[in-house]
Amino acid sequence: MNVSLPEKMHAVQLIGHGGLDKLIYRNDVELPRMGDDDVLIRVKAAGVNNTDLNTRIGWYSKSVRSETNAVNKGVQKRTSSNDASWSGIPVMFPRIQGADVCGHIIDVGRNVSRGRIGERVLARTMMQSPHNPSRFQCWTMGSECDGGFAQYNSTRASEVYAINSSWSDVELASIPCAYSTAENMLHRVGLGKERVLITGASGGVGSAAIQLASLRGAQIIAQASLNKAEALKKIGAHSVVDRHSELLKEIEPSSIDVVVDLVAGSIWPSVLNLIKNGGRYVASGAIAGPIVELDIRTLYLKDLTLMGATYQDKICFENLIGYIERGDLKPLVAKTFPLAEIKKAQKMFSEKQFIGKIVLEIP
Repeated sequence: MNVSLPEKMHAVQLIGHGGLDKLIYRNDVELPRMGDDDVLIRVKAAGVNNTDLNTRIGWYSKSVRSETNAVNKGVQKRTSSNDASWSGIPVMFPRIQGADVCGHIIDVGRNVSRGRIGERVLARTMMQSPHNPSRFQCWTMGSECDGGFAQYNSTRASEVYAINSSWSDVELASIPCAYSTAENMLHRVGLGKERVLITGASGGVGSAAIQLASLRGAQIIAQASLNKAEALKKIGAHSVVDRHSELLKEIEPSSIDVVVDLVAGSIWPSVLNLIKNGGRYVASGAIAGPIVELDIRTLYLKDLTLMGATYQDKICFENLIGYIERGDLKPLVAKTFPLAEIKKAQKMFSEKQFIGKIVLEIP
């Protein structure tokens, strides 16, 4: 080993499903054990994401039928812990969350080249399951394994990517979860120079999708609060529709090639009516509610393709590394907090009064 490691580390542990009181900041957590195929990362920054809050409150459980804010505010009382993770199995507590990991490799397992020590890296958020190599089997950073809300993280070397960039650690940490989710959605539907509607466009994934769709030459309609319209146009949106408006009054029916949906909820039937015959719909979120009403006639009479997007082919993350290194993207960091103030960061996140990402700096 080239560095002297402490016996304990600072970390935030999630001790159960529930409110902010379930997040415990500690300075006496054991360092992660490194396997033969792993690298040990000294984490410098980690972004805050919807998945952190959703996992904490147990929103992924099928027992939850309401929007994420309803669960956060305690309107939804019953949450089963039996299926409240990305993989549909119980979360193992205590869990160190944090889907974004940015830092430097300081040690490697015996099967990993020691030449990797010193690399500045980003880790994939949506990794291949180590227990099942078949496609569509995921292993999520901060859910199925410990993530970035700690000074140190141990991850399989094959899921950790070196990056050469002048961006700060905070800026790089804004990328992995949100941008890989957005890139995966656009990759899955094969978005080209087409007309696309992006719902929930001011959040981390939505604002990432605007930038990534712009790189593909798409004509972008963003759905968000109108007080965020100018900021969204600066990053690539051609027009913005109010998230409280009736979409079919704002956008001509059957005029959209692709819908990138992060909202779902009660607007869902209107969204499908906006899509052209033969058009595509892709979802990777449901902040307005997971239960929707589908008129199956709309689906088959318009020859629509409806797609969910969670599993990510490695090309999606490789694309992101390339975009950053070529200068094709600009980071959108709304605010930073020290790790110890994670509760303040998540409270600000849940209020949704910002564009881009909130990032935690790791001491």
